[in-house]
Amino acid sequence: MQKKWIAILTITLVLLIDQASKIWVKTHILYGDGFDIFGLPWAKIHFIENEGMAFGLKYGGETGKYVLSIFRILMAGFLLYLLKNLLDKKESSGLIFAFSLVIAGAMGNIFDSMFYGLIFSESYFHGGLATLFPEGGGYGKFLTGKVVDMFYFPMYEGAWPDWMPGLAGQNFEFFRHVFNVADSSIFCGVVSILLFYRSFFKAESHENQPLPVSDILPVQESDEDTTNEHKE
Repeated sequence: MQKKWIAILTITLVLLIDQASKIWVKTHILYGDGFDIFGLPWAKIHFIENEGMAFGLKYGGETGKYVLSIFRILMAGFLLYLLKNLLDKKESSGLIFAFSLVIAGAMGNIFDSMFYGLIFSESYFHGGLATLFPEGGGYGKFLTGKVVDMFYFPMYEGAWPDWMPGLAGQNFEFFRHVFNVADSSIFCGVVSILLFYRSFFKAESHENQPLPVSDILPVQESDEDTTNEHKE
């Protein structure tokens, strides 16, 4: 299979799974509700919406939302540019796949930010199910849509030990962040690059280093060498 098709299929498949899961959760589960996965109490589908960054993190108000959405679009464009360079240089299929995972995840969350405010009705705690393409229009503007999150893995819950400064006695939960397929794709892609393809970045840095002066300028003969040549 051509490496170009590895990138295309990876991005397309991740986007389809990501958007299908988000639309299903948004239209079938009440906001704040969910269910256990395979009956496991530490693996849940839990519907919330993220107004900011990945894993439920937030970034300041409507202005911050515009800034973050535009930043995501610019970063996705830059990553696509990098991917094109990787394909031109015929890098390994694994590196192409990892970069494609990162790009697909970024594009999945960008799609939410761009369009979900336009095509969905608002989701409220203890409210009704959201509607796709509501008659009165969506809940937000272009680039202000909320990202749908649903995967929640509260594997451990307890309290910080008494000797922990500033946190003693406070509740602690691992893993408390709620995320989606796009977040997982970004995480897996970045971790794969850092673990298996660090040599790529080292090679890039060596290629970009300027050549030593001795490799650019001609080597001059010393006076002693010139004298010896005349003697001969």
